[in-house]
Amino acid sequence: MTTESQAAADVILHIGAGSFHRAHQAWYLHKLIESGDTRWSLTVGNIRGDMNAVLEALAAQNGTYTLETVTPHGERAYETIRSITKVVPWAADLNALVAAGSAPECKIVSFTVTEGGYYLDEHHKLDTANPDLAADLKGARTTIYGALAAILDARVKQNAGKVTLQNCDNLRSNGDRFKAGMLEFLQLRGETALRDWMIANTSCPNAMVDRITPRPTPDVRERVLAATGFDDKAPVMGEAFIQWVIEDEFIAGRPAWENVGAEMVHSVLPYEEAKIRILNATHSCIAWAGTLLGHQYIHEGTQDADVRALAEAYVTEDVIPCLSPSPIDLAKYRDVVLDRFVNPYIQDTNQRVAADGFSKIPGFIAPTLRECFARHVDPNATAMLPALFFRFLERWHEDKLPYAYQDGVMDPATAHAFFEADDPVKAFVADKLLWGSLAQSADLERVLRAALGRVDAWLAKRA
Repeated sequence: MTTESQAAADVILHIGAGSFHRAHQAWYLHKLIESGDTRWSLTVGNIRGDMNAVLEALAAQNGTYTLETVTPHGERAYETIRSITKVVPWAADLNALVAAGSAPECKIVSFTVTEGGYYLDEHHKLDTANPDLAADLKGARTTIYGALAAILDARVKQNAGKVTLQNCDNLRSNGDRFKAGMLEFLQLRGETALRDWMIANTSCPNAMVDRITPRPTPDVRERVLAATGFDDKAPVMGEAFIQWVIEDEFIAGRPAWENVGAEMVHSVLPYEEAKIRILNATHSCIAWAGTLLGHQYIHEGTQDADVRALAEAYVTEDVIPCLSPSPIDLAKYRDVVLDRFVNPYIQDTNQRVAADGFSKIPGFIAPTLRECFARHVDPNATAMLPALFFRFLERWHEDKLPYAYQDGVMDPATAHAFFEADDPVKAFVADKLLWGSLAQSADLERVLRAALGRVDAWLAKRA
């Protein structure tokens, strides 16, 4: 599966070969290769066995797959993506993945393991009580930390040289936070020599990534076959819009991503704050609200005047004041985001976007609440988001959601206990995983109770 010209290329190993990576980072490298720059190739693998069918399909297709993109006007385009030159089959010991990451030609290890896959609190500290993380601290390889510890250790032993560790997840200060977690992980394992090697021989650039990429449904494969004649077993689809803003801190070289539209910058902070608070948080708001109203898709909720008004008020009243001044036109960005969400052809489900609330509340929403309180302003518009999630979670507790709720870091027993407590709101506000330093805050409890009253009145009116 590797040609002679590709064999001489520097390699990016990407961990997490899901839809988003294949619609985003792999697409950028494909465009670069297509332009004639063949100095880099892509190897993909996973740390868990939940996507083996996709890996097997990709391997059978020699890493080739089709990307379908669609505009808000329904214009579809199809590209055959050929940047993946090696697919690492999954095995529980991750030995093949470690071998790929420790090869001297591997200069970048990038990863998408979802926000919850880093087990970090607001202070960049690891949640060592998590069973997966606890297992890895004892030598297992079930998290990104355990996998990368094995890769870095093998690089030291093989004298494979410096490597960039590139976070591609929707995590604020994603490179810095990952680095803090990784260094703490090695310290807790007593691997001080490896920790020192990591400090001297790796870089962890921050980045902001953006392209709405729903889970592919069977009709994507049908459209790809009709449009291209290729019966693709691993197609992906996403919106036409794409953005990647990257801190230019690579210790062992990098592809010339700026030649294919990525923005290489000194600091990604204003871009990622705008994206996380305006796009990601609003997305979650629409998913939770839409689910409560009986909508199935994101575009239905965004087209609902009541839901859109909630989203607009959240950004306009609280987020824009928190993020100003900014090099970005935040009001224009808000409108562009909502217009993207209206796209009916993406068919992005509330189920996908509503997932992982226990990561999204602390990561996307709590910072705005904290900053408003610090300015002595009641974040009434922002409080509507956790109020919506509270009612959404209550329906999950009562087994009344129209779909299975997925959350990588939520402890179901803890979440059920909220609604079995004498005062569910007080129990919810006391949860440190959700709220960090805001937990048990009288101000948070006050604005949340008021917001719940507005949500309940709103739902009653819509019933």
